[in-house]
Order: sequence, then structure tokens, then C-alpha cells
Amino acid sequence: MQPIGDNARGDDTPHGSFRNGIVALGGNLPLDGRSPAETLRAAVATLSDRGVEVTARSYLYRTEAFPPGSGPDFANAVVQVWTALAPATVLTLLHEIEAAFGRVRDQRWGPRSLDLDLIALGDVILPDADTHAEWRALPPDAQGSRVPDRLILPHPRVQDRAFVLIPLADAVPDWHHPVTGQSVAEMVAALPEADRQSVIALDQRV
Repeated sequence: MQPIGDNARGDDTPHGSFRNGIVALGGNLPLDGRSPAETLRAAVATLSDRGVEVTARSYLYRTEAFPPGSGPDFANAVVQVWTALAPATVLTLLHEIEAAFGRVRDQRWGPRSLDLDLIALGDVILPDADTHAEWRALPPDAQGSRVPDRLILPHPRVQDRAFVLIPLADAVPDWHHPVTGQSVAEMVAALPEADRQSVIALDQRV
């Protein structure tokens, strides 16, 4: 899964209000005899065990590592979740699950056993609309070097990433971007054709 950028730190939004959330999953390294696809399924089960209800699942997809030639192909998927946890708490939970499945954060955009990205949580915009706009407009040549020091929601690169949008359209076809108002179908249609063709559907759900 080509990473869509690190969302490094959470916020102080309180618990209590249930929201639909979007989580993107990826991995390209085997773990304890499991294939990446099997690891993704196990991670989804762990989410449920930790009190985050999984309400929709995409098919599994195969994508090339980014940059090309940097590692094995990734398995990718997206799930919708239902939770009253604050964004910061969801992010911490995702990082804990990554660590439990062997994720070591020692190389950005490198191979990994499991990657869990919080894409959106309801209509929450973090930290504010202006900051979100700045990160969403970040030029491609800066995306590899600049990392936000706080949680940005919705994820500022979601509209650019076929390996997130195509599984998202599969799992939650009626999702709309909380900032731009675009539907997931509109965002998929705006992708270059080569990007869309690079995300290969497999015959089983995550």
C-alpha cells in the first residue's frame, strides 16, 4: 500500500458521539506464516475485538509498492467502522494494532506487515479547515518530506490515492468528502486511468 502520509498525533475531541469512520488497510510483508491478505483479515477481527464495530468491508485488492520496485505488491482494503471513540483514541488504537502485527515505524513509505490509516471519522475536520486545505494542496514533491505533527482529518491525500478510493467505493459507495463534498465516485473518476487500472480486485473480502 503506497502510504498516504502519516497522521501523527490525535486531538482532544471528546468521546460520546457515535460516528461512522473509514479505515484503510494495507500490508506487503508476511507475518508469522500469514500472507498480507490474511494479516489484513486478522487486523479487522482485532478491531472488532477492541470494541470498534466493523459495519462494511471492501474486497481485497493488489497494488504495486511505491515507489515502484521498492518491495512486494501490497494487499489493500477499506472498512467502515462505527465508534464513539474520539479521533485521538481511534488513532492510538490503530497504532497499537499495527504494533501487535509487527509494524515498525522506522521507514516512511517502506515495506510493512500492516498499515492502518484513519481516513475519516464522521464529518470531523481536524485541526481546522484552513490547515486541512494547506495539507490537501501540498505539492507532490513535498509530500515525501513533510509530515504533519497532528492528526489531519479527513486524510489530506485520500482524493489522490486509487488504492484507497477504489476499495472505499466498494465498501462505502455513498461516502462524501466532508470538506470538498465530492462523492467517492467523483473522486475515483478524477483519477488518472493508469492509477485506476493499477488497483487489481481479488475475489474475496477483507
